[in-house]
Amino acid sequence: MSDAARDGSSEARRDADDGLDSELIARWKSGDERAASALVARHAPALARFAVAQGERNEVDELVQDTFVRAFNSLDGFRGESSFRTWLFTIERRLLVDRRRTEKRRRDRVEIQEDDASTEYDALDGVVASETERRMRQAMSRLSPTQKEVFTLRVAEGLSYKEIAAAVGTTEGAARVHYHNAMRAVKEFLDE
Repeated sequence: MSDAARDGSSEARRDADDGLDSELIARWKSGDERAASALVARHAPALARFAVAQGERNEVDELVQDTFVRAFNSLDGFRGESSFRTWLFTIERRLLVDRRRTEKRRRDRVEIQEDDASTEYDALDGVVASETERRMRQAMSRLSPTQKEVFTLRVAEGLSYKEIAAAVGTTEGAARVHYHNAMRAVKEFLDE
């Protein structure tokens, strides 16, 4: 599917999602605690996947929780120029950057290991999946941090280039370039 077709077919879904998020935000602001729980349930899995894809291994749940705490405390500052999910990715990305700065000082970062992934396949499928995952992880490790973020947000989360640009603090054109360069690098590595 072309990028234009993917962006067009996803736009209607995103508009509906944005409408539901706006409704839940309004309910939360008026005191409905269940609305906050619904927002967390809607977006926490995507935030966790993004954190893991960025190499975060420890305390993923805590990072997601911190993201929501920061978001709910700053909700009055959410201008709606991007989707709520994009805004959450932006907050989480900033928290990740802060954590990495702290970790660099401590030098105790642990990389994701092959055995960390669990599958429910038979033995042969497990071997193939492990090899594929290992090769993909190797390909991703060769990307710049920005390329890795853009690639993950595009492939794993299905964000548009506009949403990616807002999340990583770049232009839409730069997000496209980073994605295409990342995709080319991953394909070249996998074809070796």
